[in-house]
Amino acid sequence: MTILQKSMVTKYFEDFSVGDKYVIPSRTQTSAIFSMFQAASGDNDPIHYDKEFCKKRGHPEMLAHGLQVLIQTAAGAGSFPSEVRDSLLGLLEVCGKMLKPVYREDTLYPQLIVSNLISQNITGIIEMKALVYNQNNILVFEGFHKYLVKKRC
Repeated sequence: MTILQKSMVTKYFEDFSVGDKYVIPSRTQTSAIFSMFQAASGDNDPIHYDKEFCKKRGHPEMLAHGLQVLIQTAAGAGSFPSEVRDSLLGLLEVCGKMLKPVYREDTLYPQLIVSNLISQNITGIIEMKALVYNQNNILVFEGFHKYLVKKRC
């Protein structure tokens, strides 16, 4: 089996272990990302889009929306979806807490870590801890994802 063929082999529930880690590429929260999130969400609160408004309220820069930070943990930005291409049945749940502010021009470093595996009859639930650190290695977001994945039958 070639390396390319091996990388295309689907993983099933049994192939995962607690502690498996998926590092998602970093992304700097630029003005363009702020604008795209504003357009997609319809959120027009000036705390996210008016630098002077933010400064008057003690923030050094425009404040990222919490959901803008959460979406940085999208598994699709990393290798997980290609590993479960034929076994993934769906995303079941996403939850999280914003721990520290994120500002325009902060660079975010997301990762997903398998934290629990719940076996069922023909499927299993993969729980992943979702973490986002900023450029100063400060944890700014913590949450989890749950995915329903087929077992090898």
